[in-house]
Amino acid sequence: MQSHAQPRVLMALKGIDKGFSGVSVLKGVDLTLRAGRVHALAGENGAGKSTLMKILSGVYRYDAGTLWLRDEEVVFTTPRQAMDSRIAIIHQELNLVPGLSAGENIFLGREPRTALGTVDWKRLHRDARQLLDRLRQSLDSRTAVSELSIGQQQMVEIARALSLDAEIIIMDEPTDALTDIETEILAEVVAELRAEGRSLVLITHRLNEIFSMCDEVAVLRDGQMIHQGPTVELDEDGLIRLMVGRELAERYPYTPATPNGEAMLEVEALEAPGVKGISFSARRGEVLGFGGLMGAGRTELARALCGDTRISAGRVKLHGQPVRFASPAEALAAGLVYVPEDRKQAGLILPHSVASNMSLSALPSFCGAFGRIRHGEEAAAVESFVKSMQIKVSNTDQPVDTLSGGNQQKVSLAKALMPAPELVILDEPTRGVDVGAKREIYLLINELKRQGKCVLLISSEMPELLGLADRILVVADGRISGEFSRESATQEAIMTAASGLESPLSSGNDSANGSSTSSAASCDATRPPSTPDSSASRHEMPN
Repeated sequence: MQSHAQPRVLMALKGIDKGFSGVSVLKGVDLTLRAGRVHALAGENGAGKSTLMKILSGVYRYDAGTLWLRDEEVVFTTPRQAMDSRIAIIHQELNLVPGLSAGENIFLGREPRTALGTVDWKRLHRDARQLLDRLRQSLDSRTAVSELSIGQQQMVEIARALSLDAEIIIMDEPTDALTDIETEILAEVVAELRAEGRSLVLITHRLNEIFSMCDEVAVLRDGQMIHQGPTVELDEDGLIRLMVGRELAERYPYTPATPNGEAMLEVEALEAPGVKGISFSARRGEVLGFGGLMGAGRTELARALCGDTRISAGRVKLHGQPVRFASPAEALAAGLVYVPEDRKQAGLILPHSVASNMSLSALPSFCGAFGRIRHGEEAAAVESFVKSMQIKVSNTDQPVDTLSGGNQQKVSLAKALMPAPELVILDEPTRGVDVGAKREIYLLINELKRQGKCVLLISSEMPELLGLADRILVVADGRISGEFSRESATQEAIMTAASGLESPLSSGNDSANGSSTSSAASCDATRPPSTPDSSASRHEMPN
């Protein structure tokens, strides 16, 4: 990282307190932001990171403390005041108007005007085009946001922040929805903004981004700032200790698959939207990983299997019996459940309570005579999952949208598991989740294996696939481009297959029975530790 001698302080937060409904969220927090520096703000879900940034950007008013901007004390009561002070925030949840164009969203509320006071559309789209060019985006600024991919929408959000000519830019999980190429572009843009003397705050759960992009790291734990200093003074293990307050025994705990588990799912020459002749089998007591680039067809495959999209050709067998589901509800009734990657849009009803979200998929099992719900049984089941999955809630009537991202993800998982499915498809289950919550989800996956269930794990995090999966299938352009045993899988081989290039490690594999005849040596340097973790057996799930 490039160092700056005595970098100028742009903003300082001193002794910031903030609470909601009598619950203290931030406790005497200090934070210093300097010009020409990229600051990481790290911490577990619920540590107070987003709350602190919303205070900095005028969304929330703090209860106590002071906020200094360029050596003057300021008080923001609206986001507009912060924007006028050249502070921009890119929220984790996209704040775009779907029916408007990309250019209109970039300059929403700040449209350039002609001498007659009308919107200067020519200038608006010219300026929008320049901002999108800076982000290496070829999309037309006149395209409606609803027609853009999630990654493109995120780039529009970033362009809007750049349009403010902000001196302080806050990015809350900006790469969650970005492809690897888009993430590289963002890293280049961040470096350019740093060189211009701007101050950037990056909130991310991806530790590699902290160490590759950030000059300093501040760590929040339980609402208190426990560390701020140069990134080079820490390594990943040290940062994790600061975040969670303890040692994590193992980042990727692994439990071996059930020997000779019977085939639970058999897929032959499957054709569906985004899926082109895919064949594979998955066994009881196995985690079958699916790697590949965003848009390669992994999510499309999952949606076809669970009945969310129509299968046009091919065969699917569950427990040896041919099936073709017309809806996810039919799949769930047959013991197959899909946990979508976008928990906010497709996995949860955010304004509803934890209890109503969690029990939604299992409601038929709580219905008695005349369709009346046995609320006592429902409440007991919800409490059991809250306890076993260590979901942090004040009570089960709490709205889901008030929970941290990690706890929202646990509610989404509990909702899927309450009906006791036999086959679980997990699509990016740890996206936007901190390292502590990630490990709890990994232990949950191991427990599902121990119970003899089958897990299909779709993940864009390579170490996650390498650490948890018994086998890995790679999808490229809607087809299986490679299959790897746990022993033969390496990051290099998987990326080669994901790029659609022929991989020597995937040659000779038999995707029907899961065997691998590859003779190529594995590269241990690219694999995370994977010794069995005895604590997995203690992570009991309710039956």
